Parts: sequence; structure tokens; C-alpha cells
Amino acid sequence: MRYLPKSPADRQTMLRDIGAKSIDDLFAPIPPEYRLGRDLDVPRQMAESEIVDWFRQRSGENGSEFTSFLGAGAYCHYRPVIIDSLISRGEFLTAYTPYQAEVSQGTLQAIFEFQTMISELTGMEAANASMYDGSTATTEAVLMAMRLTGRRRVVVARSVHPEYREVLSTYAYPQSIPIREIAFDQHGRINPSELESAITPETACLLIQSPNFFGTIEDVAAIAEITRRRGVLLVVSIAEAVSLGIVEPPRQADVVALEAQSLGVPLGFGGPYCGVIATREQYVRQMPGRLVGQTIDRNGKRGFVLTLATREQHIRREKATSNICTNQALVALMASIFMTVYGKVGLRELAKQNLAKAAYACQQFSKCAKILFAPAPRFNEFVVQTKEDPHVVNSRLLGHKIIGGFPLKKFFPELGNAALWCCTETVTRSAIDTAVGMLAESEADEPATEAEEVAL
Repeated sequence: MRYLPKSPADRQTMLRDIGAKSIDDLFAPIPPEYRLGRDLDVPRQMAESEIVDWFRQRSGENGSEFTSFLGAGAYCHYRPVIIDSLISRGEFLTAYTPYQAEVSQGTLQAIFEFQTMISELTGMEAANASMYDGSTATTEAVLMAMRLTGRRRVVVARSVHPEYREVLSTYAYPQSIPIREIAFDQHGRINPSELESAITPETACLLIQSPNFFGTIEDVAAIAEITRRRGVLLVVSIAEAVSLGIVEPPRQADVVALEAQSLGVPLGFGGPYCGVIATREQYVRQMPGRLVGQTIDRNGKRGFVLTLATREQHIRREKATSNICTNQALVALMASIFMTVYGKVGLRELAKQNLAKAAYACQQFSKCAKILFAPAPRFNEFVVQTKEDPHVVNSRLLGHKIIGGFPLKKFFPELGNAALWCCTETVTRSAIDTAVGMLAESEADEPATEAEEVAL
């Protein structure tokens, strides 16, 4: 009875109150030919002990003991156990999001602290109370730039996460927003010469990602110099937030869109994640979502208020900047706890570990395969091009409890048998050596195709 919402006595009480003698009386108005005249074809009920065992078996199928080299916008980092302990407290974990955050000083303070740390991390002057995820935050940042400039054309680097670009295209299509994509160069970074020609007087902004989808770090300062000279805004998207522990923040940007999943948010089969927009103070009135501020009450006590909320449920629809209806408060709290636990020194050390492991893996993989975009600076991701199809390589690695890199052919067919590999602090040196050893065996056995010989 623990798992049934209503007992037989409850059902009889409800039937009596509505004047029905039985369930059959309740469904009598439905013609017999449309009623199910047999028991449902479902497995028998299980005891609680059986249910617990069943879920343990299913969780074992998730491969939690596997080493993962997957990245591409969702990163496997260690989550301090204190995160789940704190977010599970009744003050934070509810059946429904803290919809009216202004009634709870605790929730408002948590959001305020989140905004403060995100501003310090990105080098921006203000950050909002978080959004759905990195892809929607990136798109909202572009729309924000269009409102600020009054222009309608957008230039996007092709080295931006392909799924982020797809979300942007989905938003842009019904609004007939022209999007111009510019190619990456031999280093996997934005092509400066093509950038100059792509920007026109009607361009609202340039969207780049750094570290970009290939893991390489863009020269944000040089790109910002071009955008300032041409009078367009620079939007920088960041999918791997841990990189900011060691990579210089994009201070030259006008708007930063960040995916904070790396900061203590579990992979969770794709969500919920935590998107953020950070910007210069002069642009905050066009920033979507919510902004929490600090103040003092009439007794001089510190307090927190919902300072700005330009979503359509707070103000007139025609004045709203977005229809984003949540601030992902609980997920943002995970990121706040993560940043607090690690601190500035700890986050830098974590980023160094990611950097060092990727550098070692690159060096080892280069002995048996081609590393694309090798001369460019990178963080914890790199592209490996092989003779064999990456899907085949990954299938073989699974037998050794290793999840290989992300095949790129779907989004970048011109790169052939290339895969994006990621090394976070969770990847051991022995796992790297095992993956390299297996790749070396397959590369030695597999003859190169004519196209790959040309590429090599």
C-alpha cells in the first residue's frame, strides 16, 4: 500500500460521496466496447526489497565505473559530497522551484552569492540569476546584443558548439534573423580575415566560444579589437566553466554566456543544467532573467531584493526581454557550493589537473594518430583523427570500460574520422595509456584511405 495513492477504504468513500456503488458504476457511461475487460498486461507487483535490488541492477548498467573521455559541452568532474547534503535541506529542496524568490531571504542571498562569484569568474560586472542551460543562454545573449544595437544580423564562428548553433537557428528562423557563419582556420580557431569581411554595418554581434568546441582557446583580445573597431558587440560562449580557473576570463567581451554544469552539476542524462549571462553594468536592463541585489532595510540590516526582472511574467510582454520563467535556483546553488568549497586556489589547481592530463594524453595519442589543430593552445579537449571510424574504436574501448571520444563526422564531415577527446581530473593516466594502446593497435592494422593520406 506504500506505493498506492488511495487505499480501498479511500476509494469506497469517494464512490459513496459521488453516489456510485462501485467502479463499474463510475464507468457505466462509457460504452462497453471502449472499456478494457481484462487486467493490465504489467509485471506482478514487487516487494520493496525487490524494487531496491532492481534499481541497483539498473544503475549498474549506467557504466558509472567506466572512464569517460567524453566532453563536447557536458563534463565529468568530481562533485564534493557536501553539495547533495546541502541542497537536500528542506530550505532549498522543494517540490517546486522557488517561484517567487523575493519572499525568501535565504533563496535571494544564495542567488546573490551565485551572481557575485560568476561575475568574478567571468570578469564581468554583473551576472543574472541563471537560465536553463548554456545553449539557451548563448542564444539569449545574442538576442540581447540585437536589442542593444538595434541591428538584426549575427555573425557566428563555426567553432561554436554545433548544438548551440542549432538552438540559435531555431530561435532565429521565425524571426527571420540572418546568421552568417565563418569558418575556422588550420588551428581550429576563428579566421580573422574572414571575420573582417563578414561584419557589415547591419551586424549586431559576433558570437564565439572559448575554449571552443575543439577545445582550443580563441584570442579574445584580438577578436575584441576587431569588433570594437567595427562597432559590433562581442558575445563569448563558455561551455567548460572549469577552464576559467586558469584561462584568462574574456574581460574584453560585451556579453558572456556560460554553461555552469562543470561547477558541481551532475551530468544527469542531459540536465537540468545551469546557464548564465554575465555582462557590463551598462547593459543589465536588456539582460533576460532575474537579477538579485543587496540593500539595507529601515533598521539598517542587510537584506536582498529582486532588483531586476525583465521577464514577461513581471512586466508587460512587449517590454520583456525574454519569456524565461525560471532561475534554476537549486542547480545554481550546486554551482555556488562547488565554487565555495574549491575557492580560488582550489579551482585553479583543478584547472591545472585538467590541463596537465589533456597535455599528456595529446602527447601519447600523437604517437599513433594525428592531433588536429595541434599548435593552438587548448584546455582539456583535443581532436584525434584516425584511420578507423571513431564509432568502431569506441565500441572496442567499451570492452575495457572506457568511453571514447565524441565522433565529429555528424557536425564536421570535412574532418573525416575525427573525434573530440576530453580529459578531466577523473581520467587516470592508466586509462589514457590503455586507450592509446588500443588505438595504436587498430591504427597499425588499418590501412589509410586515400583521403586520409592526403590529410596526413
